[in-house]
Amino acid sequence: MSTGYIQENEVTSSSFIEKTNIDGPLLLGLLFLCSLGLLVLYSASRENEALVIRQATFMGIGFLAIVIVAQIHPYYLRVWTPVLFALVNLLLVLVLVVGDVGKGAQRWLDLGFIRFQPSEAMKIILPMMMATFFIQRPLPPRLKELLMALMIVAIPVALILRQPDLGTAILVSLSGVFVLFLAGLRWWMIFSAIGSVLILAPIYWKFFMHNYQKTRVLTFLNPENDPMGAGWNIGQSKIAIGSGGFYGKGWLSGTQSQLEFLPEANTDFIFAVLAEEFGLVGIMILLGTYLFVILRSLYISAKAEDTFTRLTGGAIALTFFVHVFVNCGMVSGMLPVVGMPLPLISYGGTSVATLLGGFGILMSIAAHKKMDKS
Repeated sequence: MSTGYIQENEVTSSSFIEKTNIDGPLLLGLLFLCSLGLLVLYSASRENEALVIRQATFMGIGFLAIVIVAQIHPYYLRVWTPVLFALVNLLLVLVLVVGDVGKGAQRWLDLGFIRFQPSEAMKIILPMMMATFFIQRPLPPRLKELLMALMIVAIPVALILRQPDLGTAILVSLSGVFVLFLAGLRWWMIFSAIGSVLILAPIYWKFFMHNYQKTRVLTFLNPENDPMGAGWNIGQSKIAIGSGGFYGKGWLSGTQSQLEFLPEANTDFIFAVLAEEFGLVGIMILLGTYLFVILRSLYISAKAEDTFTRLTGGAIALTFFVHVFVNCGMVSGMLPVVGMPLPLISYGGTSVATLLGGFGILMSIAAHKKMDKS
């Protein structure tokens, strides 16, 4: 009887996942990351239950978005993409006009009942728009199509840079570049683009980069130059990571975060909190889970049978990888500090909800292998 009961439960669980178009392995990976995120956030915020509850609420909204988006056929996602792209760009303009200012940046819209960052949504909408652009065009893209695609990328990136938010602008631009790469962009175009960036970098440094952004780059190049000032954040982060050892100091026992030596412990530098409390073991578990989620997402994208789903899914997966890579590199001193949170671990309601919504698109792609309505 017990064996039959177990088998019946397995069938019920399997049929539920199939009916809701949910990819089981991907869902398990995301649930683990979010659970670990709440655990570390509770410690990083020095046991601030209200903060953890708010984060859990946004995670709940995100998982609800996964279920809803997974039911939508990719054909309809493609049809509505231009409208969503225009809407988010309009919201980015509103941010510059009436947005809330916090920590020297104007990035949020406050609607009274909710406060959010429209730029976070652009990480998902831009690759969808780029993929839509390439549906009826020859691949790999020619120079004309490349220039037109770069104009699509330039509009939201310019608006985000005005906030200013360099970290998000880089991530949004890369989400569009990944679509170009997956579309088979020719190597001479790739190298030409890299050369153009290198040529324009000094101009951007001289005329467009803010002083605090220059300070971050200079601190990255020589963190010991001002250890009590500009180099404080990265110095304390390195101490936290190194002091964690192999097994860590234990949950709620990290000195750097609990004694408030580590700034932005619950957002940009939460990776250092995890490293200090859970050690190398915790880091490997976290990175292993990230790797599993990324590989599963790339697998789903590789199995897609049309241009829109293949380019969109691949770009979302690669953007998520860069999100993880940049934050870990930034916190460990291998990259300049650009203010990029650790996905699904750092505190940030808009970021969590939009990231999970993006994985809902991947689950929709997995459930609808071919866009037979196109």
